[in-house]
Amino acid sequence: MIPVCFYVDGFNLYHALRRFGDEKVKWLNLSALCQRLILPKTEEIQAIYYFSAFADWLPGPMSRHEEYVKALEAGGVICVMGHFKKKDRWCSNCHATTVGHEEKETDVSIGITMLRDAFKHAYEKAYLVSRDSDLLPAVRMIRTEFPTKQIVAVAPPLMGHSNDLIKVCQEKKKISPKQVRACLFPREVCRADGTLAATRPAKYN
Repeated sequence: MIPVCFYVDGFNLYHALRRFGDEKVKWLNLSALCQRLILPKTEEIQAIYYFSAFADWLPGPMSRHEEYVKALEAGGVICVMGHFKKKDRWCSNCHATTVGHEEKETDVSIGITMLRDAFKHAYEKAYLVSRDSDLLPAVRMIRTEFPTKQIVAVAPPLMGHSNDLIKVCQEKKKISPKQVRACLFPREVCRADGTLAATRPAKYN
């Protein structure tokens, strides 16, 4: 069996799921989804990584996100969380400065994790769920250092591929809305020992 790993850009995926106009698709079981993306007769998943950050200035969304991360971890997904940094933004129309938030570390974390796993030979095939062209340098380096390893660019649902990214990947795939709807967590998510890990937020019902 070919060992494969998944690297999921949480923000790319979240913004794609918002396009459904259906809150319940945000309660997405990544383990189940990844199983639908591989070739099950010849490939075996070694690890699934989810990269994101908590929006700590938004209590409601942050609470739902925390519950979702608990559900993912109960299913064996490795969650790598970055952070947001405050950033002043100048509005040329109203001539006022507002405070915005800029996500930090996610792209770097994805890139270095893919590189580390390549050097450790954790995979022969990597599925990269993102359309972020900032990941190009990491993918190019893996292709150079490990020419036999395969990298698959996976486009989030209802979004196209990054043309730059698919040029440096050997394969491309796209997550379909049907796959998303077939891979939702139940209302209550339990750990392997049967204890409750997470409960679907009411907004996702």
